[in-house]
Amino acid sequence: MSVRRQCALLGIARSGLYYQAVTPSAETVAVLHALDTLYTAYPFYGSRRMAVELQAQGHPVTRKRVQRLMRTLGLAAIYPGPRTTVPHPGHTVYPYLLRGLPITAVNQVWSTDITYLRLHGGFVYLTAVIDWYSRYVLAWELSNTLESDFCLATLDRALRVATPQIFNTDQGTQYTSQAFTGRLQQAGVQISMDGRGRALDNIFVERLWRSVKYEDVYLKEYGAMGEAVTGLGAYFRFYNDRRPHQALGYRPPRTVYWGGAEYRDVTK
Repeated sequence: MSVRRQCALLGIARSGLYYQAVTPSAETVAVLHALDTLYTAYPFYGSRRMAVELQAQGHPVTRKRVQRLMRTLGLAAIYPGPRTTVPHPGHTVYPYLLRGLPITAVNQVWSTDITYLRLHGGFVYLTAVIDWYSRYVLAWELSNTLESDFCLATLDRALRVATPQIFNTDQGTQYTSQAFTGRLQQAGVQISMDGRGRALDNIFVERLWRSVKYEDVYLKEYGAMGEAVTGLGAYFRFYNDRRPHQALGYRPPRTVYWGGAEYRDVTK
């Protein structure tokens, strides 16, 4: 069978078959790292302010380049704005179910998201599933691409712990895919999705990313993906088991989530 016919049957372009990934330059990686640090500190900055800040730091960037790099990192300023997350046109988008909903118990609402983590000379993507009531991280995963497989693997690991009533995501293609939504439907979970341009709809995950970066990633400056996996595993154990949360009466998430039940660490 010809390559053209194989690509047609699989629904992929021939150009993608021959594509070779290009390693970003050291200058691009430096700009990405600076952009990530700025966004973590000032998540309400849009591309205009980001460009001004980066220029002040000595990075010769234009606003258009900042917009392109923010899309690469999956970043959007946390204020309402049109089309900040664009779902796949063939995927179903579900309504946001959490507005005004009191969160009163564990496994009532889970949510997930993806963030960028910097390494020496490169970067990776981190995803995690968190329980809203207890802030407990049920599962997490690293990937060097934004393909949906690592998001689905994280979901499967979390569902081995328990089943939530509602699962909330943004409208990214990883979460609107049939594989992801079908897995939730199979488990009997209600699907909720953030409104476009409303990162605050998933605020608990945004707060988790801030903690992960300031308390671990920025301090340790991981050199490679394997090192990051080991270090993040230790951090998430600390976060779940020991880190006191003011909103939880200074109890760690594990204490609130399990409530005396037998503990099973499936995060890593």
